[in-house]
Order: sequence, then C-alpha cells, then structure tokens
Amino acid sequence: MSDETNATNATNATDETDESGTTTDRAGFVPDGFDAPGGLEADGFRLEPLGPEHNERDLAAWSGSIAHIRATPGFLRSWPPLEGMSAEENLADLVRHARDFADRRGFTYSVLEGEADVIGCLYVYPAKEEPGRVHVSSWVRADRAHLDAPLYEAVSRWLREEWPFDADRVDYAPR
Repeated sequence: MSDETNATNATNATDETDESGTTTDRAGFVPDGFDAPGGLEADGFRLEPLGPEHNERDLAAWSGSIAHIRATPGFLRSWPPLEGMSAEENLADLVRHARDFADRRGFTYSVLEGEADVIGCLYVYPAKEEPGRVHVSSWVRADRAHLDAPLYEAVSRWLREEWPFDADRVDYAPR
C-alpha cells in the first residue's frame, strides 16, 4: 500500500487518504493518555508492533500467501497486490504503519511464531466509512492457516480487555 497524500491532508494533518482517495479523520482514535499495548503473548504466536525491522520477513510472509490472505474473512480484496511489491515498497509501507502507531492513528502488529518468524499481521484502525467505529483485520500465512481462528479469539479478547474501544464499535470478521 502506498502512502498517498492530497490537498486535504495538507489542510488537516489528522486526516488520512487511502489509495481510493477516501479521507478518514483519525483524530481522537484512542483517548489521550492511552498507551497501546506493546504486544500480546498467546498460545502458538505473539504480537509485536510492526516496524521496518520486519521488512524481509513480512514481505516473504504475505507474498507467499496472496490468495489465502485475499480469502480471509473481512480482509480487503485489493490487498495484497497480485503483482506483489518490491522490498523498497514494502519497507515504505512498514515505515508508514510504524508512523501511524507512533502518532496513535492506527496500530499494526506483526504476528510472530518462535523468536522472529513472521506468520501474519494485525491491523487496528479507525473505520474509513463509519466515524467512531474500529476496523480490525488480520491474516496469517497459508501454511499457518490453523492459527487464524486462535488469532481471532486471542485478539478479540485482548481488544475487550486492554483497549479503550466499546465492543459494539469494533468490526472484526469472525472466523
């Protein structure tokens, strides 16, 4: 995904514009004083904030599972790109996600197995079309498909227990 900007962004630094040109106000996504969790330990995997250090492993994880990710419940059908992307393009995407995390506009986590094997990703962002709602999506590699439901269950519980979102405002497609 590219980091597109337009005149609307220049006017309001708290707005984001995605590839389709949809602008989303990200101000107030999480309350002042809320510190996003630094991760989650679960049975068979763990989460840590996605960053540039994950580039090679992240690119390998999703590029080898494009059809599987596109078939994941609740996931965008326009990503990942069928043609893939270069390591440089993926790095730019990871840098953008890390910046969103630091700026509290959205929170992306690598799903890791063992010490550092990237097996998926989790995204927690304001819903683009419905202000006040939270859009959550996640994917795992095709060869780790058996972890999709446990990831969904662990993240759903984590969101209820550790995050400041009302459960009825969170959109996360069931597995």
